[in-house]
Amino acid sequence: MHHEIQKMREISLVYLDRSGGLQKFVHDCKKYNDSKQSYAVYRFIISINPSDITELDAVLGNYILHNPIQAAQIFQSVCFIAIKTLSLIEQLQTEAQVSILLKPTHLPPLPSYVFSLSAFPFNYTSQRFYMSEGIATAMGIVTKYTQGARFLCTEETCPFSEGFSYIRVHLPGATESATVRNDFVCSLCSSPLQEDMKYRVLGDKQIVEMVDAKVLNALKGYSDDKSHFMIQTFTVFLRDELVNKMKIGNHYKIIGIPACVQNGLQATTCIEVNSVQLCKPNGPPFVGDNFKYLLSLTSSSCWKFTAILANIFASQVVPPGTCNTLKLTILLSLVQTCEKENANYLDLLIVTSDTLVIDRLLNYSLCLLPRGIRHPPSSDIFPSVSKDKHGTGSASIQACSAVLAKGGVCYIGDLSSYKKDKLELLQSVLESRMTTVFIPGKKYGEEADQQVTISVQTNFWSFVDVDSSSKKHIQKENFLIGQMDVSLIPPNLLDVFGLLIYNEFPSCQLSSPLVHHILKKAINPEAMLYKVSQQFRMQDFEEFILFARNLHVELTSEAENLIQGYYLASRRLRRDSLRGSTLSASALKILISLSKAHTKLSLRNKVLEEDALIAILLLESSLTLKHGKSALCIAPNPVFPFDLSDENSLQQRDSYLMQCHQQLLKFIAAYGPGIHINPNEE
Repeated sequence: MHHEIQKMREISLVYLDRSGGLQKFVHDCKKYNDSKQSYAVYRFIISINPSDITELDAVLGNYILHNPIQAAQIFQSVCFIAIKTLSLIEQLQTEAQVSILLKPTHLPPLPSYVFSLSAFPFNYTSQRFYMSEGIATAMGIVTKYTQGARFLCTEETCPFSEGFSYIRVHLPGATESATVRNDFVCSLCSSPLQEDMKYRVLGDKQIVEMVDAKVLNALKGYSDDKSHFMIQTFTVFLRDELVNKMKIGNHYKIIGIPACVQNGLQATTCIEVNSVQLCKPNGPPFVGDNFKYLLSLTSSSCWKFTAILANIFASQVVPPGTCNTLKLTILLSLVQTCEKENANYLDLLIVTSDTLVIDRLLNYSLCLLPRGIRHPPSSDIFPSVSKDKHGTGSASIQACSAVLAKGGVCYIGDLSSYKKDKLELLQSVLESRMTTVFIPGKKYGEEADQQVTISVQTNFWSFVDVDSSSKKHIQKENFLIGQMDVSLIPPNLLDVFGLLIYNEFPSCQLSSPLVHHILKKAINPEAMLYKVSQQFRMQDFEEFILFARNLHVELTSEAENLIQGYYLASRRLRRDSLRGSTLSASALKILISLSKAHTKLSLRNKVLEEDALIAILLLESSLTLKHGKSALCIAPNPVFPFDLSDENSLQQRDSYLMQCHQQLLKFIAAYGPGIHINPNEE
């Protein structure tokens, strides 16, 4: 065995030399040596590529993967000899003072290296490397732990009453009491050992709760997946250089060593993390053939393709041709989702009299995204603080629906069901896309209070039941033409929602196709009622959305001039004596977001005037519901003024939209200060 250990030491030195690790090690030693300070423990991180080292020596590669703690001792011996031979650290005295942390760059892509709580039996005592991935659902604040400590024998005549013979270092899964306590005895004279406090080395520690990404499927409102599975959170420990490497709500792939931590009568499975890698979702590289064929058929128009998409979308929930404006805005909101900060968000607030149909439609749409979350009313929308469940007493920030929906959509249900304080918090988040969590220091054992700011990168969907809201308050009498009574919702909150959409569904006047659809689905939920449902399946739309939302689009100068002209003209026109302009400053962002979304939905890279026109008509319709009609005077349903039944109706819609374009140019010329756009003569 000694011969094998010696051979592995020689191989490890060769690997360090070839991989550049030796050069990095010498550089790290120089930092310690230059400080001229004596430490109990000198910590070094060595990056290991399992493929390279296994190719160099299979025995050592296998030893590192399956016995990492023992393998670290081999590198410890090599590094100690190197330090002494090359005189790299003058203060170092014993090999025990060298602490080595091995960090594998990756693990073999085999099932036996995947950490799974559902796998049975699982050997929690193996103390070897595993890889896992999941979403960070809770995050503790950074605290201190003992990285290493020096102990001395209390018997003055004992040789171990001085020097660095007794060094305790933290091992994966070890608690603080395992590293530092008062019942250690000298191996030479059996006298008690006492810690030399001035040599204690402290490090940073952070506890994070993670959960398998499959949990997102359980948090959606609708799914075709009939499989059953159990999901359980697991605890990971981030230490030293890995502290704050994770952000709450993000998806990560980790490599670490599992351990079973005892907390009273409770035993918790945790992972001591060695490396953290952010997982970024990749969309499909192409769209389905049916979408390509449809795009080629409608290539002569910038409006037909998206009109047909809206017409046939969600045919499993509502008949084709129903709720076209609402379905178009849902598609626009779906493609305008991403995990980038300062993204163009598109929030939807729907006013309806048939909440059941709307709820089904929104639930169905959530499942087209990896991060579509239906918020359960019993929990918080935004992050909250609770005590860490591992007995430390420190604060732990819990990710709620809005954070879990990062890069997707958070559907919060009926807006009128929330209390005033929740609505005010929602308004604040919609304005800033940030939320602040307050952590009182006294309550959680800290010296000072803390505030943690968390980015909220998601689109919000909600609805208001127009019938129930009218019963809860006295309706106004002085309405402007086209204006709706939405006084149940605070005006400031109404302004920060991207679009207000009215979907009229009087219960006594449900359309005949919708009634037939609901009855047939009630009898046979699995039935495909329309041919288009087979041609454009839910999976096809899912791939289409994931492809379209990853497109990078840019505004053309023509589209930018049209948007700017409309915005300035509307701000000048929509005014009252109390508030000044009723057009909020966020309206310009909404217009740009809508225009880019329509471009993505059209599978193009340049935002054209035609995209800007659809955006302007949708926003103007929303403003009309809030504040009444303006001089632009659009139709009640400007984007889909009539049913789309055949090619002629599509052509008729194109002609109508061209007339709207000319009308818009005249509106800008009349009311836009200093804006000169020359109408194209057809």
